[in-house]
Amino acid sequence: MLGSTYVRVIRIPRTRVVDNVRRGAHPCNNLADISDADAPDSGATAIARTVIMNVPVSTTRLDRSGIRSSVLVDDHHDDIITAEGLVKRYRSGKTDMLALDGLDLTVPAGTVLGLLGPNGAGKTTTVRILATLLRPDAGRAIVAGLDVVRDAQELRSVIGLAGQYAAVDENLTGRENLYLFGRLYQLSKSDSRRRADELLEQFSLADAADRVVKTYSGGMRRRLDLASAMTGRPRLLFLDEPTTGLDPRSRLDLWDAIRNRVLDGTTILLTTQYLEEADALAHSIAVVDHGRIIARGTADELKAQIGGERIEVVVRRRHDILAAVDVLTRNGDGDHAIDSHTRKITVAARGGAARLAQVLRDLDEVGIAIDDIGLRRPTLDDVFLTLTGHAAEKPADSDDEEVERRSA
Repeated sequence: MLGSTYVRVIRIPRTRVVDNVRRGAHPCNNLADISDADAPDSGATAIARTVIMNVPVSTTRLDRSGIRSSVLVDDHHDDIITAEGLVKRYRSGKTDMLALDGLDLTVPAGTVLGLLGPNGAGKTTTVRILATLLRPDAGRAIVAGLDVVRDAQELRSVIGLAGQYAAVDENLTGRENLYLFGRLYQLSKSDSRRRADELLEQFSLADAADRVVKTYSGGMRRRLDLASAMTGRPRLLFLDEPTTGLDPRSRLDLWDAIRNRVLDGTTILLTTQYLEEADALAHSIAVVDHGRIIARGTADELKAQIGGERIEVVVRRRHDILAAVDVLTRNGDGDHAIDSHTRKITVAARGGAARLAQVLRDLDEVGIAIDDIGLRRPTLDDVFLTLTGHAAEKPADSDDEEVERRSA
């Protein structure tokens, strides 16, 4: 049973699923190969992993649209997520890694929380606990009014998850994938077809609906994956680094899709290493490092914590960098940063445009030619660097997830 030591994994032979879907039958018809496994990834197909997350249970009811919704959720609860003192350790042989170290977190209903942190900070572990895929070693979490351990079955009917990799079947068409998820949610055939059509339109996939997914671009697959997570109209959606690996155009398209879900009233917990993504999408940002929340606020509030504006100068000649640093530090109010590759020097400075004009005069007096100069506010990159002691890393597989796989 999910939420205890073992996870119930449905092993679905791919050819049987495809055949059932195309015949209009339930995807799991005549499938008897069901067994226990140590973790969702041990032998289960991508389809099975998503089904484990979302399959409705007997303690739910049908609303007018045919989508199941929990009868136990407290709709008047201000915070849809409340986590207190979450602790999680991964052990593999002699290795013992503390992934979460007393993490506290709240997420107001109807908002987007950006969970920002470096690899191994504990972001994916947090999501997997809140989504009932892992049990915490200590602490407790209430999601949509339900305890993630005690009420795991009921909770799965009101949440959705889109992980770091698209969990769709590339041998089915986009329409068939969404029909499959509808049937696994126990919707009728007609409701599954209707819901698939709605989602294809909402996620701008209608023109490619009848193409096999293996012909889709990376961005289209991610949109289809997000659409499948929305099949059950979840009140809360977990997005674990949803745009990792996408090109800029596809990333912007997915951002639009996420914004539309928020307008429809869905609460979203978004993990990301893209600082501009958190800045663009999140109402509030929580910075995670070493398994703890080390800062929380809006993007503007976090930027205000490190204070002031920055003067940036790009010198024309590399050998002028040290002389330019001398000018900037005389006019600045803090440490400077140098990017030798781009010949850019940055320093914190008060005084706004007046101070910028003074720097320009001083550089001209000592004969330093510049290619660019500007005054800017702190960015989330500055916040990240100040709070964690290092710049944001390029997105990659989460270290805590990799340790989890090895220790399973």
